[in-house]
Amino acid sequence: MRLKRKDLLGLEDLDAKEIELILKTAKPFKELFTRSIKKVPTLRGKTVVNLFYEPSTRTKASFELAEKRLSADVLNISVPTSSVVKGETLIDTGKTIEAMMADFVVIRHSMAGAPHLLAKEIKSSVINAGDGTHEHPTQALLDMFTMKEKKGTLKGLRVILIGDILHSRVARSNIWGLTKMGAKVTVVGPATLIPSKIEKMGVDVSYHLEEVISKADVIYTLRIQKERQKQHLFPSLREYTELYGINTARLKMMKKNVIIMHPGPMNRGIEISSDVADGPHSVITEQITNGIAIRMAILYLLSGGETRELTR
Repeated sequence: MRLKRKDLLGLEDLDAKEIELILKTAKPFKELFTRSIKKVPTLRGKTVVNLFYEPSTRTKASFELAEKRLSADVLNISVPTSSVVKGETLIDTGKTIEAMMADFVVIRHSMAGAPHLLAKEIKSSVINAGDGTHEHPTQALLDMFTMKEKKGTLKGLRVILIGDILHSRVARSNIWGLTKMGAKVTVVGPATLIPSKIEKMGVDVSYHLEEVISKADVIYTLRIQKERQKQHLFPSLREYTELYGINTARLKMMKKNVIIMHPGPMNRGIEISSDVADGPHSVITEQITNGIAIRMAILYLLSGGETRELTR
């Protein structure tokens, strides 16, 4: 089975079969990590350009490792030292990359919709590595891969997303993906950080964490962006931690087999305590490992690869 699209821009426009295909394809790529030589010639002769307009450690490094393990030629464009600072537009930058015969462009941008705009203008395959507060599809896919790996299925899984839902592209992509795969999603946080009418996305809403955590199979806590406190969206970081922080005391209220997730980077002691982040219920480091497999799968599928070719 092939992924019949040129780009991967978000999970809102993917259907359940496409999501399942990506998750299924990632599995043999993860098995590759157990080998002494963690590299395959799948994308030999292909060129991938990583175009990051925003700072990134995990996502950028994960994409670059995925690309190199597939034997692609990789070019990283540093926006602060590029022609962007001279006023070059996103489309002109994209056209320049396309003229260099790049096969893929991985883009992270502060403007929502930037990857969609670029994808319409160039023939290269565009992969969204995060656009504004809109979507972060590869993060959600690696999250779902991790949940399925740990729980066996996504259907019927009870997932709680905690924190700044209003500004979180990770939350949006996870909601689109998880609900399509049959999971039951509840968002929790201060009323000022929950989008109005978010129930229309197929989720439940709660403002009181301790009322809902006992039924959760997955607790997914989001990074609190400290700059939001300057906007007075919640009284203080200390109060946020008291009401919504994941710690040992709250862990005792949860199911014995609950898994704890976080997209990183973590604010230890604010949204999650160190003993929980480093404890046996945490799968945070596994999320990072799985991110490489998911991004390998996406690059492979967008290049025209088929699942059956991996199982021969």
